Amino acid sequence: MNHLALDGKISTRWRRQPTHFGLILAFLCGHSLAAEDLAVLKPSPDGTPPARQLEKWLMAGVNQMVAARNASFEKAIKSRAACEAWQRERRAFFLDRIGGLPERTPLNPQITGTLAGKGYRLEKILLETRPGFHLTANLYLPDTPPPWPAVLVPCGHSHDGKAAGAYQLVCRLLARHGMAALCYDPIGQGERYQLLDTANEHTAFEDSPRYTPPHPAVRLTCTTEHTMTGFGSALLGANVAQFRIWDGMRVIDYLQSRPDILRDKIGCTGNSGGGTETAYLMALDDRILAAAPGCYLTTFAKLIETRGPQDGEQIIFGQLAFGMDQADYCIMRAPRPTLICAGTRDATFDFGGTWELFRDAKRFASRIGHADSVDLAAADAPHGFTLQLREAATRFMARHLLGRDILVREVETLPDSFTDDELRAFSQPDWTAAQLQCTPQGQVLLLPGERSVFQINAGVAAQWKAQREPVWKAMNDAGKQRTIRETIGATFDDNERVEVRAAGSIERDGFVIQKLILTTEPSLDLPALAFVPKAKAGPRAAVLYLHGGSMKADAAPGGPIEALVKQGRIVLAAELRGIGETEVGPHSGRTAYGRGRFGPDLLDVMTAYLMGRSHVGMRCDDALRWLRHLQSGALTGGAPAGIELIATGEATIPALHAAALRPAAFRRITMRRMIPSWESLVGAGETFDQAVNIVHGALRHYDLPDLARFIAAEKITFAEPVDGLGRAVP
Repeated sequence: MNHLALDGKISTRWRRQPTHFGLILAFLCGHSLAAEDLAVLKPSPDGTPPARQLEKWLMAGVNQMVAARNASFEKAIKSRAACEAWQRERRAFFLDRIGGLPERTPLNPQITGTLAGKGYRLEKILLETRPGFHLTANLYLPDTPPPWPAVLVPCGHSHDGKAAGAYQLVCRLLARHGMAALCYDPIGQGERYQLLDTANEHTAFEDSPRYTPPHPAVRLTCTTEHTMTGFGSALLGANVAQFRIWDGMRVIDYLQSRPDILRDKIGCTGNSGGGTETAYLMALDDRILAAAPGCYLTTFAKLIETRGPQDGEQIIFGQLAFGMDQADYCIMRAPRPTLICAGTRDATFDFGGTWELFRDAKRFASRIGHADSVDLAAADAPHGFTLQLREAATRFMARHLLGRDILVREVETLPDSFTDDELRAFSQPDWTAAQLQCTPQGQVLLLPGERSVFQINAGVAAQWKAQREPVWKAMNDAGKQRTIRETIGATFDDNERVEVRAAGSIERDGFVIQKLILTTEPSLDLPALAFVPKAKAGPRAAVLYLHGGSMKADAAPGGPIEALVKQGRIVLAAELRGIGETEVGPHSGRTAYGRGRFGPDLLDVMTAYLMGRSHVGMRCDDALRWLRHLQSGALTGGAPAGIELIATGEATIPALHAAALRPAAFRRITMRRMIPSWESLVGAGETFDQAVNIVHGALRHYDLPDLARFIAAEKITFAEPVDGLGRAVP
């Protein structure tokens, strides 16, 4: 294991588990915590354990937003004008949330090689979709005389990208039936991985040892890399989907520039992650005449309930709050023809949700007079670009691009019985990944002068910094605080009633530990331990202690909290949502790729992101509620004689925001093991356990050092700062 991953894993164990300094010291001193039950929360009346309550609360919010969207949809389809407004509003929202689109620059196309197949020939293509940023593609051309229609085939989540068997097979099938097919590598796949380890310090694919890396220098699996690149884009107010969408649009530019391609006969079909890309492109690019997204489209309610949100490019910030579901990708392109391809036994994208989505898209198309423009190919098959879906997509493209209905058979006959794996590929692909390679060394990042997504985003971050600094500097204090609240989505205000109730107590030598419960949202409680000295009466100094792993972490006899109490201070060791007792537990059936690298909170972070919420904002509200309780004097016997704020790890960024919104509340602030800035994450490449720290668009307005200066730098101590991998930095 390389030193980066090792440091990250050590950092995670340190943060997540309460078995560090305080507990070790307690053991050495002869104390035993076995007799002390410091747990506070119990299962809810319906039996939901504390570790699942945040998930349940988020799911209730999802259902409310989906219900509101569906009610609005019912009103929207009552007139043609309302239907057209629905399309315009969602397209504008979608473009805004991916960060818009860059300017067109020269593609500088290169044909780096050719291959001859049976019934088609193949060109290996290299395109420069942005300056210093290349796309690798294979163009399958029919043996019939040109010009031909052309079909984009964006890849799903295959590590080999365009070389994966199913994508070769569908391209071959299209070409043999008179249509050119261009299959290209997405970023993070095939020849376009954005993180390479050329020094061989990293064990490739250590997250998923069952997979074989497509190149020795590849560091991460494709799904992990997608979400990793998504963090930087989100901080810039964009989405990594922008890179994939722009790639597809530039591929269409290239196809339309060729004299052997019919520029007005362009189709697009992809599966899984390629189905996502097809859905996005068909919604935004009117040049796509026919679209067949496969094994992706379902409802968000079904997706979140069954598997949870998926990769970084598959979640658009606030789309549920806005009222945009996956059906709207079909609706935005109406009345252009769309074939929804699905497997009825798809375990990733629930077919029940696909059926609901098809109903909405069909009703919308009917309202605008084109009921036959939306259809569904529902194969009795699992997830994948299976034989039936390859044939269905090819028939659909022939109908709309060639203008005729044809019989499409990849194989002449099927056996009476076959396995799901056989169903995915009865035929064998023609080429190996090496034969389809477009670059000299098998990775675009090894080309001279090539830029990665991380480098491009770092450049954008520098531009935003130059633009925001004079604006931030010119703001008054109220304006800065308003910007902070709006950016993170903080909702707590001084008129909110804070409800804290007692849940028992524990006696220790010289002080009492009171168990407290704060109700933050319906069905969502948070625990705290209040350490109250017995001897001294009257107002006392207090400490709000927000640990990033557990309120119990530093609570052992002889530990850091007890040391503060023996100085005569009251310590409120409080938890924020998703930390400690409400930290997410095991999810049966709900999975997120790379969760071990991004933290167990990843699914909840992504769900909140779809809802337009950030964990930083919600946790900031929690910190302000605990502060309010401390200021009430309920623990100190009157207004406290000054409050100190101590936060560690995951709690630091929410705590820093709380301090910025209430700077006069704290006389001293200590942030321990905090990253130095959001900007440091954007260009860093590989990070560890940073999902909870991401705030959409934050770097358009301010960075973490701006908050520290606003509070008053002399108040704050940054102890043991760490980088995005959890390694110590100066």
